[in-house]
Amino acid sequence: MRFTRTSKALGIVAIAALALTGCGAGGGSNDGAGQSAGDPNKVITAYSNEPQNPLLPANTNEVYGGRVVELLFEGLTSYDPSGKSVNALAESIESPDGQNYTIKVKTGTKFTNGEEVTAKSFVDAWNFAALSTNAQANSSFFQSIEGYEAVSATAKEGDTEVPAPTSETLSGLVLKDDSTIEVRLAQPEADWPLRLGYVAFMPLPSAALADPKAYGENPVGNGPYKMAKEGAWQHDSQIELVKNEDYSGSREAKNGGVTFRFYTDPAPAYTDIQANNLDVTDVLPTNALQTYTTDFPENHLNKPYAGNATLNIPGYLPEFQGEAGKLRRQAISKAINRDEITKVIFSGTRIPAKDFTSPAVDGYNENVEGSDVLKFDAAKAKELWEQADAISPWPAGKTLQLAYNTDGGNKEWIDAVANNLKNNLGIQAEGQAFAKFAELLDLRKSKTLPGFARAGWQADYPSLYNFLGPLLRTGASANYEGYSNPEFDKLLNEGLAAKSTDDANAKFTEAQEILFQDLPNLPLWYQARQVVWSQNVTNVDSGWKGVILYHNITAK
Repeated sequence: MRFTRTSKALGIVAIAALALTGCGAGGGSNDGAGQSAGDPNKVITAYSNEPQNPLLPANTNEVYGGRVVELLFEGLTSYDPSGKSVNALAESIESPDGQNYTIKVKTGTKFTNGEEVTAKSFVDAWNFAALSTNAQANSSFFQSIEGYEAVSATAKEGDTEVPAPTSETLSGLVLKDDSTIEVRLAQPEADWPLRLGYVAFMPLPSAALADPKAYGENPVGNGPYKMAKEGAWQHDSQIELVKNEDYSGSREAKNGGVTFRFYTDPAPAYTDIQANNLDVTDVLPTNALQTYTTDFPENHLNKPYAGNATLNIPGYLPEFQGEAGKLRRQAISKAINRDEITKVIFSGTRIPAKDFTSPAVDGYNENVEGSDVLKFDAAKAKELWEQADAISPWPAGKTLQLAYNTDGGNKEWIDAVANNLKNNLGIQAEGQAFAKFAELLDLRKSKTLPGFARAGWQADYPSLYNFLGPLLRTGASANYEGYSNPEFDKLLNEGLAAKSTDDANAKFTEAQEILFQDLPNLPLWYQARQVVWSQNVTNVDSGWKGVILYHNITAK
């Protein structure tokens, strides 16, 4: 991308900065240099679970749907394995001021149904995504574009908000010709071009807009893979993708396809890898974290990535509102022994969190004011809990439920957190298990959780803002717990409008100071990706945000 204004480029910092014990690949390779090409027509099998929503890019904001959509589509930009943003279908992206952009789209590429990908494919897709009547989960990613308020407007019907747009298109999004898009943002924003590689910004063929429901079941894209056939998505079982022979981008598939098999528990998948009945998994049972390097001495990797784990607190829970609620949030945070859990449960493959973002992203600051609330202190935790009880007593006999998905290997650490709360606060706490991640997300989205929820964030694009805005900004796409603080929103806007990355990151750090006062969620630890694979495949690696580079995997 080319810019006419002066600004230090936003981007990911060296992953090695996390310095996890034992990190690195055991047999993986980014490009397969020096290894056999293997069978380029063999379909590989990979761990996954049922996506939450139909596979429309702007309605996919969870990992299991995301890993499929990312293989089906190619956008204006993409991210290389280190996190650098590079042009894909964009010939150029230019701006004189960081507010007005001219995007030139490459010509000559097609969707897998033969329809040409043009500038209109992007403009129509973005307008569809932003329009509130289409109820797309990622609609808030378009709020930076002028006119978003009109297309995303809602109205009250009793106690319910319903879509009530006053326009069906973004006024700041203009189709100039088949290869040119002009975009005007509501204000200059430091990292807007970095977002264009995220799935929300993918192009759509006309069939998607004609019948979104049917399209979501059998999507047609323009990426390195395509759906194997009609009915390739066998719900609660698997999704079959095959190589797109007409794809000519940077992610050309080195295998014949990827079949994502759905598991509700990582233990059987681990056994299947050992028996060479599954090719690759990126979710390990917790007890395997002590043994996976010896179970798979040549077929494993352990790499930090731009992701974190949190325990989210719904704002609608009465016990966690007001001054008593603020004290309880602080008490619970201090009652959790992050150091012990990361060492004992995760065998040192996680690092206790010190902020709401990730050390893998430029601008990370481990000394944000207020972050001492993350430090374990059982005595202080008990004191804060008693102060809260003096204001509003904890309901007698009430058990605090901690919701988690069993397909993600979360039971052991959830049980450890529950024991921390029992031992250090004297309350009852227990895990609330869900077989599918999608089920937990649906409860969060409908705001019907009875207690806390485990959550994790895998960066969409390499920016501090991506860990803050989509999750905690008022009305944001993944702000399921309903957090809202106008001062926090104001600081985010000021950061986006900053003229340099350093100035932007300073505002985002200041915004985190408010989060440490409010504690809408509790940062737990920074993530690392452990992957194991069978004897059937090679060239296995993961990228900057922890996603396996499926297109690089080759069959032996």
